[in-house]
Amino acid sequence: MNLLYKKTIRFSLAIAITFLTGISANAQHHPGRNLTSFVDPYIGSGGHGHVFVGAGVPFGAVQLGPENFYKGWDWCSGYNYGDSVLIGFAHTHLSGTGIGDLADILIMPYTGPVKTDKGQEKIPGSGYASHYSHKNEQVRPGYYSVKLDASGIGVELTATERVGFHQYHFPQGKEAHVIIDLKEGINDKSTDTYIKQTDQYTIEGYRFSKGWAKNQWLFFAIRSARPLPKFNVYDDDKLLEGNSGKGAAIKGLISFDNPPATLKLKVGISPVSAANALANITAEIPGWNFREVAEAADAKWNKELSKISISTKNLADKRIFYTSLYHSMIDPALFNDHNGDYRGVDKKVYTGAPFNNYTVFSLWDTYRAENPLFNLIQPKRAGDMINTMLAIYQQQGKLPIWHLMGNETGTMVGISSLQVVAEAYLKGIKGFDIDRAYDAVKSTAMSDSLGMMYVKNFEPIPTDRQTRPVAKGLEYAVSDGSIALMAKKMGKTVDYNYFKKRSENYKLYFDPADRFFKGKLSDGNWSPGFGPLKSKNNLYAEGNAWQYLWLVPQDVTGLIALLGGDKSFNTRLDDFFQLKSTEEDGLQDLTGLIGQYAHGNEPSHHVSYLYAYSGEQWKTAEKVRYIMKNFYLDNPDGIIGNEDCGQMSAWYIFSSLGFYPVFPASEAYVIGSPLFDEATINLDNGKKFKVEAVNNSAANIFIQSLSLNGKNYTKSYILHRDIMNGGLLKIVMGGKPNYKFGKLQANRPK
Repeated sequence: MNLLYKKTIRFSLAIAITFLTGISANAQHHPGRNLTSFVDPYIGSGGHGHVFVGAGVPFGAVQLGPENFYKGWDWCSGYNYGDSVLIGFAHTHLSGTGIGDLADILIMPYTGPVKTDKGQEKIPGSGYASHYSHKNEQVRPGYYSVKLDASGIGVELTATERVGFHQYHFPQGKEAHVIIDLKEGINDKSTDTYIKQTDQYTIEGYRFSKGWAKNQWLFFAIRSARPLPKFNVYDDDKLLEGNSGKGAAIKGLISFDNPPATLKLKVGISPVSAANALANITAEIPGWNFREVAEAADAKWNKELSKISISTKNLADKRIFYTSLYHSMIDPALFNDHNGDYRGVDKKVYTGAPFNNYTVFSLWDTYRAENPLFNLIQPKRAGDMINTMLAIYQQQGKLPIWHLMGNETGTMVGISSLQVVAEAYLKGIKGFDIDRAYDAVKSTAMSDSLGMMYVKNFEPIPTDRQTRPVAKGLEYAVSDGSIALMAKKMGKTVDYNYFKKRSENYKLYFDPADRFFKGKLSDGNWSPGFGPLKSKNNLYAEGNAWQYLWLVPQDVTGLIALLGGDKSFNTRLDDFFQLKSTEEDGLQDLTGLIGQYAHGNEPSHHVSYLYAYSGEQWKTAEKVRYIMKNFYLDNPDGIIGNEDCGQMSAWYIFSSLGFYPVFPASEAYVIGSPLFDEATINLDNGKKFKVEAVNNSAANIFIQSLSLNGKNYTKSYILHRDIMNGGLLKIVMGGKPNYKFGKLQANRPK
């Protein structure tokens, strides 16, 4: 994949040169003022990264980008850098997921005879699909452009929160068309679609579909800058009478005998109605100045990227960092209208909500670092996300697991929103009702679904009655540890003691004979056929016993005791990072391997930081530097596994700053090895927290000493309050370990 990569800022269409130089040149000549110049959206678009490529704004509902033919797992975002054929441009996308969906409201311009189907990829001209080349393609935050080889049409895309803006440059002298294909989507099936031309300039409709989101409703409105001379409606390939149509595969076709040199279309989307989608257009893009909208999108990204400032001589590291920060702010995505209306899980419309409603909650992934990052640099949005989760709780009776476009997918194990809500409260996020939040957390945790009836009775979830029981049990214990801290802070002593006890349920799965967490049958016996290297089993979720041995972030001290003390714990960690697997063990689908450590999957993400709990912080520094330098690269294959809606990037952001939230609900961030000479978090409260790494280099990765606000600091962790109060953490680096740093019990994370 690396050989395919060509970094390009060229765009062959002469008509676009002025526009491009207006933004791109400014970014290149003034990089200190324009952080988007360090963002490369192609990073992670090859290999297994699955990132979104296209135009959007931070956390926008519209993510407008190109679609390849869907060919499986590596096209979950709709686009893979190794591809060369486009079928159109859709308005919703996932970023970095392992399951595909969305790509709603596909629009494609083309020339020549009428074609109502994308055709076959290997038969050029069989449909409206077109070959393209990366040399004629450009993407940056808030902007995408490409030349379609089949027609010579130049496409430019930009967006606001709820509106996609298309600008097409047609070659003259050819019949031209723009198809709106409501049948097409990623890995889903349209169930009910509708389109209607309501006047010379306006088209409205909806697309209902079934995929990962089992019952998705999306409404849209399209407004043209010029009258649309001819509009036809098709049901798949059958021409319908009139200017409207309803069915499972409706398509609208705009046609020009003599196309304009430039066609501008604004496409609003809404979870509520076509009328609201049209109102979103009026509110967010009232005019027709494409460049102005693209510059506004660029400014929005610069504002959010400026939440963290870094200083480094390594430009590749700077690009990786700001691209990671960019990727961390694609999801969750807005799921409401400009007026506050949104559609709930119950399909009811909630009008004028006092908070921004969100969707795309990949919580099993993001509770580990992405949500903690929001609590630092996006506190207002973090509060709205909690309000969204509380609304979901009211509508479906439990907090979300993996929520997508108003649907509970139930994907992965545990109910990770429990710790996300608890952490937000514990870290001082405002804007939501705390008592209501605790009621939602406690009620969800006290339900009988998904194996929780065993958790409540302090019993292991049996392997002969539940799937992935060990993974569930360990994740529930993380949640319970978070709830316990929330209860304690709220003065609920009885609840604190109860959930504290539940947080130790991980011990129910521990077999002292071989010192692994294993499955138990309902009769109390260990499940047969155990193998610690096997990941293809019914016990864990995307991992094996080695990877799940460390999933006790809420009680690392207790885990150390289970494994026989500091020395035994460190030896076991060493073995973990050295033990190889064979293909027969089933690890071939896991990426970013260091022994049994798999950085491409989330259960491993905190493990490199555990050495700090057992007095060998220098090994944490060694491991995290290796991961940052080898598993995050400045090319399309630069993310070692699925981006997972920002979690992979959030790990890098925290680690490059020099610390990581091993147990997010606690106040502690475990210190690793800072990558940059200087990094400053510009907090919303007006304060700044700066990390300065003295004598930092690729060789000097070990911490020699620390000072916090000018005072000697001996702990191998810092507290959330230290960051929020602002100040300076100075870290002196060296080429050899300081074995005494963090060695004493008093200086270890708690």
